[in-house]
Amino acid sequence: MSTSSRLGKLELKQLRVLRSLLRERNVSRVAEQLGVSQQTVSEQLKRLRDIFDDRLFVRTSNGIIPTPVAERLSPRLDKVLNDVEALLESKSFEPAAAEGIFNISATDFEQRAVLPKLLKLLRQQAPKLKVIVHKLEIDQMGEQLLTGQIDLVFSTPNFVPNNCPSILLYHEYYVCVSAKGRHLVSAENKILLATEMSPQGMSPKEIVSFDHIVVSPSRGDLRGMADDWFEQKGLQRNVVLSVPSFAAAAECVAETDTLAFLPSRLLPDERLQQVHLTEYPPGFDVIAAWHTRSSQDPLHLWIRTLLNELKIR
Repeated sequence: MSTSSRLGKLELKQLRVLRSLLRERNVSRVAEQLGVSQQTVSEQLKRLRDIFDDRLFVRTSNGIIPTPVAERLSPRLDKVLNDVEALLESKSFEPAAAEGIFNISATDFEQRAVLPKLLKLLRQQAPKLKVIVHKLEIDQMGEQLLTGQIDLVFSTPNFVPNNCPSILLYHEYYVCVSAKGRHLVSAENKILLATEMSPQGMSPKEIVSFDHIVVSPSRGDLRGMADDWFEQKGLQRNVVLSVPSFAAAAECVAETDTLAFLPSRLLPDERLQQVHLTEYPPGFDVIAAWHTRSSQDPLHLWIRTLLNELKIR
């Protein structure tokens, strides 16, 4: 019988029987120890003899004794079964010993709001771990998570594939901003400072009379997160610039007579001032998402625990 044929017949339970027989040298005690009948032990021993082409044990008045072949198998058998058992052991995760690279994908906003707090904890508790932060690529996200190019994504739920598990990090809302001290010119050529606007706030109808900058992180079109909200009110704003990041939007607003909606956590900014409104577009959730392939990974589990404990405000 060839080695491959014998290997195909060999089962883990047979190796456990063989190890117990080598240790106990008594069929009845092995049966009791393994919780099976003596007949079952005898049947497994018969199959082992066929596989190894050796008697393996010889009966005596005091039990059984191993043949030379069985004795030579003993140390290698212990190693094989110990290695198999080690595969099933749940070892405690030690952050201080964690090494390797952890890849995170996020927009510039989430990089600012989440990463500094997370990185501080990682440096304190897992100093050997390295982190690479990638720009969020919405169209590639599913493939990147599946292949392991990205371990964790910080994003809004609408960008994340439906089959990805996630945890909520925090809820965010938008504020409307203009350049500090700069005049705004409406479509009716009305010129005013943001500080001259009504303290009760501008209405959505008034807001759309000014030029706007939007953030489109992946597809680069002239639509931003507030456009659906305006359209539901029968309004359409004039978008004059689309940029891929909130940081770029803030820079451009600071140098022009435009408005933009930015997440509240990007303020205060000494170059910008808030334009108060009578109504605001809906806020959004920020989540951490991953692929199910990583759900039980000890490092991944630990980092998600840290994120749950951050309590970002």
